[in-house]
Amino acid sequence: MCGIAGLWGAPGSAEEARAAVGAMTATLAHRGPDDGGVWQDEAAGLALGHRRLSILDLSPAGHQPMVSRCRRYVIVFNGEIYNHAELRAALASADWRGHSDTETLLEAIARWGLAAALQRSAGMFALALWDRAQRVLHLARDRIGEKPLYYGRLGRTLVFASELKALRAHAAWRGEVDRGALALLLRHNCIPAPHSIYLGIRKLMPATILSLRADGSADETCYWSAGEAARRGVSEPFAGSEADAADELERLLSLSVGRQMVADVPLGAFLSGGIDSSVVVALMQAQSAHPVNTFTIGFDEPGYDEAGHARAVAGHLGTRHCELYVSPRQAMDVIPRLPELYDEPFSDSSQIPTFLVAQLARRQVAVSLSGDGGDELFGGYNRYTVGARLWRNTGWLPRGLRRAAAAAIDAVPPAGWDALFAVFAGLLPSRLRHARPGEKLHKLAGILAAADADDIYRRLVSHWQHPSSVLIRGTEPATVLTDGGNRAMLPDFTQRMMFLDLVSYLPDDILVKVDRAAMAVSLETRVPMLAHELVEFAWRLPLSMKIRGGEGKWLLRQVLYRHVPRALVERPKMGFGVPIDAWLRGPLRDWAEALLDEGRLRREGYFNARPIRAKWLEHLSGRRNWQYLLWDVLMFQAWLEHNGAASAKANADA
Repeated sequence: MCGIAGLWGAPGSAEEARAAVGAMTATLAHRGPDDGGVWQDEAAGLALGHRRLSILDLSPAGHQPMVSRCRRYVIVFNGEIYNHAELRAALASADWRGHSDTETLLEAIARWGLAAALQRSAGMFALALWDRAQRVLHLARDRIGEKPLYYGRLGRTLVFASELKALRAHAAWRGEVDRGALALLLRHNCIPAPHSIYLGIRKLMPATILSLRADGSADETCYWSAGEAARRGVSEPFAGSEADAADELERLLSLSVGRQMVADVPLGAFLSGGIDSSVVVALMQAQSAHPVNTFTIGFDEPGYDEAGHARAVAGHLGTRHCELYVSPRQAMDVIPRLPELYDEPFSDSSQIPTFLVAQLARRQVAVSLSGDGGDELFGGYNRYTVGARLWRNTGWLPRGLRRAAAAAIDAVPPAGWDALFAVFAGLLPSRLRHARPGEKLHKLAGILAAADADDIYRRLVSHWQHPSSVLIRGTEPATVLTDGGNRAMLPDFTQRMMFLDLVSYLPDDILVKVDRAAMAVSLETRVPMLAHELVEFAWRLPLSMKIRGGEGKWLLRQVLYRHVPRALVERPKMGFGVPIDAWLRGPLRDWAEALLDEGRLRREGYFNARPIRAKWLEHLSGRRNWQYLLWDVLMFQAWLEHNGAASAKANADA
């Protein structure tokens, strides 16, 4: 795992360009603390920079930037090619200098071309490739979007980097907040690609090659398509039995896990004790002659602690398990670091425990595998069952009637519903006995007013339902969630939700969260579930093999039960979170109050203060839990405070 940066077309001398890229890569030392370098094509005005976290081939033969044996190509590469040994076998005539996967990929590109080499590669990556013969700079990203890559122009200079902080280190930086991207943050708690928080700076989309030329022309090509994988999988479903499907899933998972266990440094895995991480660790241990290193963190707060479950799974599998119980103070101490760690506003509050478990793992290993991706591929999120059931039960009603029912629910405050449910608690069936029933009813009211099934999904995954009402001059841009073409490709509503999570929530939230948290402590993370062969196979599975009896991950569970007793992993799904709601009313209150001060909001000019203050005061009173909506605003405010000198000036000039 590494950090990359570069520029093309910079005015000034070659020495100035080299110094600029050196300053950019210096900000990425956490991504690559072991080595660094800059390569230049002085005639073209191009410079490529690299910071290296040595994982494969720790020798100088793995140094980057790296020039191909034929001298035509120069690459800076962030990531891992898991099947590089197989690619080397296919490139048998190559005269190898070392055994790094970067060298393998570079020679594959020289032999087969960039697109073909990436299509034959299994891995996660972001890269920049300079073609010295054609004078073309190619930027490329892995299929699912595990590794980040930002790019844009500062005047006439094209710049790119793994993180925004590297772009901000350039002398020509004049960042201005993109208010449309801020609207997306309020809805999604992250900023979906290709948008970034800054005007003119974009994120490269997954599975994309962007080719740039000296005359300013550019074209994008996709070397793989998640949409095509989904469409083809649904139209050509798996025809074998359930036992056959479980066998094939275990084979593909074992292959992916085995490939991702290759490293020249200590390796381990995050273990929560849930389905996804448990199956990854089980298949790791099955292929290891020694106990696998596993890591989990625990909390004393009821409802937030999974450490006991992880301990039980680790004990059964015989891993070398390490756990750390974190105090609320330790967790809250991470919050001031979040604007620097995440580099643009990011408000998934599970970012806090994710950083803490990465920090714990880095004390012993340099690589950690995770179970991310299982929910999106095998139907694990509650919304897949809740959303479909809601639409099935209410979608046939006229929208006007549904709106009237929603208004009637909203007319009674959550506390009133709580009191009513308390009176009749003894008469209600167990499935209707919930904590804070008023909150749940108000969420239901918001969904009842939905125009159609896709609107239900959008409401389920949205924080602020109408971000433009909170922003000053903020218009929300279109995203994949507003693309009506998905309905034609995947007529089934549940499959459509899973696809949208795969191409939006997973790369823009989950993978960003893990990458930035782990890279902050120089830890490489790998995600075996996201091998493209597994993604393609998952889409071939009938929905009944994923969701059965109102419960997701049915087939994944069958594989896990071959290694771990059912009783150790069967429990209600827990989120990997912290009690932000209580902290905002208690130890974080003064910090939040300063960031949400009405005068401050008005001076900064991004938010309408009234609706934000109203939700803040209602949250403090305990009448409503607005933790997620408030955290969106607070994370932008904290980011603005950390990075806001240039942004505030640009906003004032706008």
